[in-house]
Amino acid sequence: MDHLRNGRTSLSRRSLLRATTGGALTLGGAAALSACGIPAAKNTAGVDSDDHSAKEKRISFSNWTEYMDVDDSEKRHPTLDAFTQRTGIKVKYTQDINDNVEFFGKIKPQLAAGQDTGRDLICVTDWLAARLIRFGWVQKLDPSNLPHAYANLSQQFRNPDWDPGRAYSYPWTGISTVIAFNKKALDGEEVKSVSDLLDNPKLKGRVGFLSEMRDSVGMTLLDMGKAPGKFTDDDFDAAIDRLQKAVDKGQIRRFTGNDYTADLSKGDFAACLAWAGDVVQLKADSPDVDFVIPDSGYLTSTDNLLVPNKARHKTNAERLIDYYYEPGPAAQLAAYINFVCPVDGVKAELAKFDEEAANNPLIIPDAAMAAKSRSFRSLSSKEETAYEEKFAKLTGA
Repeated sequence: MDHLRNGRTSLSRRSLLRATTGGALTLGGAAALSACGIPAAKNTAGVDSDDHSAKEKRISFSNWTEYMDVDDSEKRHPTLDAFTQRTGIKVKYTQDINDNVEFFGKIKPQLAAGQDTGRDLICVTDWLAARLIRFGWVQKLDPSNLPHAYANLSQQFRNPDWDPGRAYSYPWTGISTVIAFNKKALDGEEVKSVSDLLDNPKLKGRVGFLSEMRDSVGMTLLDMGKAPGKFTDDDFDAAIDRLQKAVDKGQIRRFTGNDYTADLSKGDFAACLAWAGDVVQLKADSPDVDFVIPDSGYLTSTDNLLVPNKARHKTNAERLIDYYYEPGPAAQLAAYINFVCPVDGVKAELAKFDEEAANNPLIIPDAAMAAKSRSFRSLSSKEETAYEEKFAKLTGA
C-alpha cells in the first residue's frame, strides 16, 4: 500500500499556504462581517432543516485538495466508493476548499441568509469551525448516527474549548506543529527546543518560523512555560517580544507558509517549525531531514467535519462521518494523507498493509507523544484582531 503515500502529487494539502487562513479573516474582525451585511448571529444551537436523506441517497461533500485516498489512476476514491457500495449513498466529492478565508467567502452569503449552501458536509480548520458554531451556522449532530465516531475518537481531540464533547464537529485530521531540521545543515549542532531555534548563534539566519500566528506564538508560549490554552494578553505580548528579538538580531531567516519545505530540504534552513504531515513526506524523500518533539510540548490543530445549516442530507452526512471512524476506512485514509489520525484502534489495522505508517508517531501518536499535545485556545473577535495585528507587524506581513 506504499503507493498510496508515494503517488501523491504534492507534499500535502498544506502546500496551499495554511498561513493565509488566519489573518485575512480575523484582521477585520466583526467590522468586516458587518461590512458584508452579515449580522452577528445570536443563535448558537444551529438551525434544523428538512432532512431528505431517506429519499435522496446522496451527499455533497466539500474538502481540501490532496485530502482523500485515491487509486493508482488518481481518478477514484476507494474509501468513498466502498461507502457507496455499502450504503447506496452517492457522494458528490468536491475539492473546492483552497483556503479557509476564501471558502468562508463562498458560503457566508447563504448561511447568513438562512439558505442552503448546496453542501451537506464541509471540512474547515478549527478556528473557522469555532466561528461557524459561534454564529449558529452549523447543525448539531445526532449521536445516534455516530456510534463509531463517539466510541473511537481519540481522547486528545474530544473536548476542544470551542466545541466541548464534539456536539457540532468531528475532526478529519490532526495537524501537529513540530521542530524539523536538516542534519547536514546543523553540522553537529543539537536542536531540541524552540529556545535552540531562537538563541543558538550558530544557527543565525538559518531558522524558519511559520507565518501562521497560532503555531509560531503557541510554540513560543510553550517554550516559555505558558499554556497556549490559557494564556493572557501579557503572555502573548511576551511571546511576541521574544520573537521580535530573534528577528532583530537576524536569527530568524523568515516566516513562511508551506514553502519552508524547499528551504529545509536544500539546507537553507538548518531548523524550523514545521507541520508533521509535511515532515513525513520530507523524511521519505531526504535522509537529512528529521524532527524533534520539544519537552515543553507541541501544538496540534484540527481540520473538522461539520454539517451546514439547511443541508438537505444531514443523516447521510452523519453516516459518512461515522464511516471514517471505523478502523478500516480510517487506516486507508491515514496511509494516504499522512496527517494525525484522530481515530483510536487504527494502528493494528494500518499495520496490516503499511507497517511504516502504523509506527510513525506523526501519523499515529503514541501515548507519550499524545500527552505532549496542546491546543491554542479560542479567541474573541477583539483578541483575534489585536493578536493578528501584532503578529503581522512582527512578520512584516
